[in-house]
Amino acid sequence: MAYDFDLFVIGAGSGGVRAARFAAGFGAKVAVAESRYLGGTCVNVGCVPKKLLVYGAHVADELEQAAGFGWTLEEGHFDWGTLIANKNREIERLNGIYRNLLVNSGVTLLQGHARLTGANEVEVEGQRYTAEHILIATGGWPQVPDIPGKELAITSNEAFYLKDLPRRVLVVGGGYIAVEFAGIFQGLGSATTLLYRGDLFLRGFDGSVRTHLKEELEKRGLDLQFNADIQRIDKLEDGSLKATLKDGRELVTDCVFYATGRRPMLDNLGLENTGVELDERGYIRVDPQYQTTAPSILAIGDVIGRVQLTPVALAEGMAVARRLFKPEQYRPVDYQNIPTAVFSQPPIGTVGLTEEQALEAGHKVQVFESRFRAMKLTLTDIQEKTLMKLVVDAETDKVLGCHMVGPDAGEIIQGLGIALKAGATKQQFDETIGVHPTAAEEFVTMRTVTR
Repeated sequence: MAYDFDLFVIGAGSGGVRAARFAAGFGAKVAVAESRYLGGTCVNVGCVPKKLLVYGAHVADELEQAAGFGWTLEEGHFDWGTLIANKNREIERLNGIYRNLLVNSGVTLLQGHARLTGANEVEVEGQRYTAEHILIATGGWPQVPDIPGKELAITSNEAFYLKDLPRRVLVVGGGYIAVEFAGIFQGLGSATTLLYRGDLFLRGFDGSVRTHLKEELEKRGLDLQFNADIQRIDKLEDGSLKATLKDGRELVTDCVFYATGRRPMLDNLGLENTGVELDERGYIRVDPQYQTTAPSILAIGDVIGRVQLTPVALAEGMAVARRLFKPEQYRPVDYQNIPTAVFSQPPIGTVGLTEEQALEAGHKVQVFESRFRAMKLTLTDIQEKTLMKLVVDAETDKVLGCHMVGPDAGEIIQGLGIALKAGATKQQFDETIGVHPTAAEEFVTMRTVTR
């Protein structure tokens, strides 16, 4: 059968665009349909604008530290509207870049909602297209618990477009998005409370990292409330919001921000017209080659619920394009030792196994840990401390995990990710000469086993 396209991609986020571009470069006839914004969550309401806001919030730290280096500054004034306008302009520029990347690659770009009408057929704005392969890359969407007053709350989707900076913010959640936005709001001047129903945030991260970040956030004055959850939200006469907690307490705020997880974006996708099945969590079920239970349909990225990170979606998109249209270049995505950063304040960088994961996997573990006050802070009154940690297999000397909380953690952990991917040992870390004076050199100078 002759098809309109060799590959039809639903969703122009990171993974979809990568798959489409490279498939077209390999000679395939490709179309991409997108109903919202080019670049997906990451570019528009995710990692890119979030990082810009983190930079903005961090300026407050720089101003506070300036006096120690001899700078006398007039009292600063922050304008939320200027930051958001500048952010919007940058996102529009990136949208244009994504458009050019697709069009210049020879991809047909269709603006509109795509719906599957069969295993090899997609409908966009009333027009039907056939394709030999269909790739679902529709990403995820923020999820708010079904409680009375949920419509009064916002998520990360709305946070980037708030007209004004709220005077008081209640952030609900214990994942990295909640922690990052709590730091953003507090750093920009909002009185911020982080509410989490568990004992301690960032479940799944190394225990030392979680505890250290908690201590540093408390030093900064962030109000952390654990084992707490909202029962309902009400709007008061003055326009403020009252959050009634399950323990009976009432908190009054100007903004309730939910970061309590994301769901796969499957709305009106037409999966019922295909043989595509969902797993027990509600994500699209795929095999190791991203094939769904319908042979002609594939899926990648957040919609399959594996590792929900932009670089992972990019790698999955590349793997799909190569397997279908350039099989001699195909290699599977390696999900081991993926470097990760959390842009909290201070930020986290981590790669490899946590101490808890290493023990659970049966390793005999040696832990090397260091906490120190960064050199930059020695001329100031700021008492923030950096944490660096290595988890080592005591029998093979292989470094199983590297973890950091402190300035530039994300930048530093990228290089260590290469070392772990290459199977580096603690001896090789020890024999590497450090760059002095830097914080990063601590990773190659830790000699004493902590436990």
